Amino acid sequence: MGSRRDFIKGTLVLAGAAAVGRAREVRAAESCPAGLIYTLTAPGRWAGKEALHAPQVTVDGAKVTIVTPHPMSPAHYIVKHTLLDATGKVLGEKTFANTDTEAKSVYQLPDGVRGDLCAASFCNLHDLWIAQFTV
Repeated sequence: MGSRRDFIKGTLVLAGAAAVGRAREVRAAESCPAGLIYTLTAPGRWAGKEALHAPQVTVDGAKVTIVTPHPMSPAHYIVKHTLLDATGKVLGEKTFANTDTEAKSVYQLPDGVRGDLCAASFCNLHDLWIAQFTV
């Protein structure tokens, strides 16, 4: 029975090592393909849809509010908002349901957070939209 357990343990160790090796390859990618992220000024293939998809950000002291003025319906809605710092660290995120009435999220910035931030809004049909801002 011991050799079977040793075999299973060894297999798991090798599978884990292989998975870590693949993860390193993915992280090594230096750039994203064009057409992956859209903005108010660079809507790409979604030109004409930017007013309803680009996140709108307001800052009041340490409070950041993100609104995407997009209609919410079962077939077409904003899936998620994410707030990130300049290094890509997630400062907050909110997932929406297709039954929510609006895509609005509010975050309290941690003490000392200053500089460039990004607000991301993801539409289930029209991809990822980013707004950059400074606090």
